[in-house]
Amino acid sequence: MRISRVYVNQVLAVHDTLQLDDESAHYLRTVLRIKKDHLVTLFNGQGGEYAGKVVEVSRKQVLVTLLAFDARSVESSLAITLGIGISRGERMDFVIQKSVELGVKHLSPLMTQHCVVQLKDDKKTKKTQHWQKISQNAAEQSGRTVNPPVAEIETLESWIQQPSGLKLFLDPLAQNSFAQLNPPNDNQVTLLIGPEGGFSEQEQEIAKEAGFIPVRLGQRVLRTETAALSAVTAVQLLWGDLNV
Repeated sequence: MRISRVYVNQVLAVHDTLQLDDESAHYLRTVLRIKKDHLVTLFNGQGGEYAGKVVEVSRKQVLVTLLAFDARSVESSLAITLGIGISRGERMDFVIQKSVELGVKHLSPLMTQHCVVQLKDDKKTKKTQHWQKISQNAAEQSGRTVNPPVAEIETLESWIQQPSGLKLFLDPLAQNSFAQLNPPNDNQVTLLIGPEGGFSEQEQEIAKEAGFIPVRLGQRVLRTETAALSAVTAVQLLWGDLNV
């Protein structure tokens, strides 16, 4: 029988009996219909995971006793940071979900000149929390034991000087392809992807001045969500863990 795997935002330790938070308890009790004595796997995004046994299921609470710790990791040796111009609705959700499945380590939503979505301060926090939840669920589904953080929304200009390692931004008119690039010496790659409207000429110059290399993905112009996931896949195939 398949053992269910659940993220919990709690401190975990072997031999402890844990009362799950309301959200996790509802998921196990109502969605998965877990019963007493079922085995489950819990992780808190801090690395590793715990084998557990359900010792109580009731309307009031779900209790799990942690039996053993497994330090396993499925993290890529390539540390990928994805900076992406915010796109509309489900497109952004899709990019975050799939990039976490593909092994991205950090995600940075960026406001750019051609962003269709304009968020006021009160909505930025809610959006970031929403995207962090998507990241958490994707880590849970894909077997990751680390929950990739989604940074607070900021402008491209304020973010552009922070990244390290090999820095790339997608440009359909670029001369360089991924295959022509040298692998990063420090196993760090930052990918910068524009929103639906792409980057302005000014933003492209800002990126170049900050050390970002323009690179193309084939001969076709890709939608932002396709471009982001194709770029992540490309660097994972070249230098990461999709080539095993």
